[in-house]
Amino acid sequence: MPDHHDHPHPHHHTPADDCAARDHGFLGAGHRRNESRTWWVIGLTVVTMVAEIWAGTVFGSMALVADGWHMATHAGALLVTAGAYAFARRHARDPRFSFGTGKVGDLAGFASAVALGFVALMIGWESVERLLDPGQIRFGEAMLVAVLGLVVNLASAALLHDKEHGHHHGHGHHDHHDHDHGHREDEGRHAHRRDLNLSSAYFHVLADALTSVLAILGLAAGWKLGWTWMDAAVGLLGAVVIARWSWGLTRDAGANLLDAVPDTKLEHAIRGRLQDTGATVTDLHLWRLGPGHLAAVAHVTDPAGRRAGFFRERLAGLEGLSHVTVQVE
Repeated sequence: MPDHHDHPHPHHHTPADDCAARDHGFLGAGHRRNESRTWWVIGLTVVTMVAEIWAGTVFGSMALVADGWHMATHAGALLVTAGAYAFARRHARDPRFSFGTGKVGDLAGFASAVALGFVALMIGWESVERLLDPGQIRFGEAMLVAVLGLVVNLASAALLHDKEHGHHHGHGHHDHHDHDHGHREDEGRHAHRRDLNLSSAYFHVLADALTSVLAILGLAAGWKLGWTWMDAAVGLLGAVVIARWSWGLTRDAGANLLDAVPDTKLEHAIRGRLQDTGATVTDLHLWRLGPGHLAAVAHVTDPAGRRAGFFRERLAGLEGLSHVTVQVE
């Protein structure tokens, strides 16, 4: 009969870790910190939104009013991020979720990434319309709004910035050059730690900051040089960049939701350590449970008849491996 063992990686021996493993609470290490930072950004966004709508109404500026309502949609997207953090934290030990709620952030990140794609489409569509019919631009008023938006979004981006944002977005998976293959393997070692929920919020505010920068450049060219078409041209450029961010986030979050192998180098290491014992690995699955937490299920055929505990010990010390199941025949 097969010998089934399903419990956390043997490297985790502290009581706190054992409790977390039994409860399957696979949340990211910075979950509470990231949730708190998201709420700070929401507060900043709402205050700016109210101030812009009030000032625009009092001073008769439609540009300020319009940007204020744009900030409202921005706050809505951030509420999705904050809601996902709250749900994942409150239900982390809920037995209904077999492997915890660590992937709720991936689900929210996927939804936000799709929304970011629609933002890119809207900006692109409006830019094309302005190229065909530039219309009248109130440069001074529009410049004020763009500068205000830039300041708020840069502050928000600083609050949401995380070193893992830079890993694994905007890169293709089908590059055949050796250098790029090595680069992808290096990315894989970091990608499983990345909080895609926070990344989606970060790229939302970064997209707004980029839009503001490009708007300032376009408005300055139109105001000083008479190049009214520049406002629309830089809008198209911004739409392309935002669409690229959207695609990268959608791809990465979708891969996690579909349980794609998060780290091929780790997969090879697991297989190598098990087979170095003289056993044969007949089946191996590796997937992400949440930021910084991976699970592995291995089916091993061992002529020597050693028990599963022996093979689990062989996997001790592999970074990020939080839940291991070994079946031996």
